[in-house]
Amino acid sequence: MTVKDLPLDVRPREKLLSRGAASLSDTELLALLLRTGTAERGVLRMADEVLQRFGGLSGLLNTGAESLKEVKGLGGPAKRAELLAVMELARRAMAQQLSERTVFASPEAVKDYLRMHLGHRPHEVFAVLFLDSQSRLIATEELFRGTLTQTSVYPREVVMRTLHHGAAAVVLAHNHPSGSVQPSRADEVLTQALTAALALVDVRVMDHVIVAPGGAFSMAERGML
Repeated sequence: MTVKDLPLDVRPREKLLSRGAASLSDTELLALLLRTGTAERGVLRMADEVLQRFGGLSGLLNTGAESLKEVKGLGGPAKRAELLAVMELARRAMAQQLSERTVFASPEAVKDYLRMHLGHRPHEVFAVLFLDSQSRLIATEELFRGTLTQTSVYPREVVMRTLHHGAAAVVLAHNHPSGSVQPSRADEVLTQALTAALALVDVRVMDHVIVAPGGAFSMAERGML
């Protein structure tokens, strides 16, 4: 069944305009963005299959351009570009929220923000969230890529960028492409080294968050800091 086969009042666009966006299911919202399906399946079915493939909206928001390219019906650049643009808007909206209020007023928002930034990366990326004296987000920077160890992440560079932003505190973050969010011994050693280096310039490490497409691990929440 195509969207045109549906009664007018339950078509996603008309439903949104008459009842509001909250009345639409995830599948209906995604179908509005996709607009058209393929010869074999209508847009609603296609939207449902995309959500199932990536594990729902959260998984889709953590998906990169290359993964989208593999989905039949998203091979062309136009639809992929629109989806990627929406994802980036969501990331920027979350960053704005974190800059306007205390980051740790909503720990889950921090995890969601980091999952969206780092969760889909095919390689390890180390990032730092720089916070002001009221724990509001100043900036986020990706500082290192590759296998992360105490020898590949340079404390001096982290300290220099922290001073550049005039940050009073930081949240460290990196991803595990393997999918596991459990910290390794190397992760723990790295955290200890950066905490000690930043303490010398009176900057506190508030957390070290490890993310993957399926979840996030907070060292602070587990009492590891």
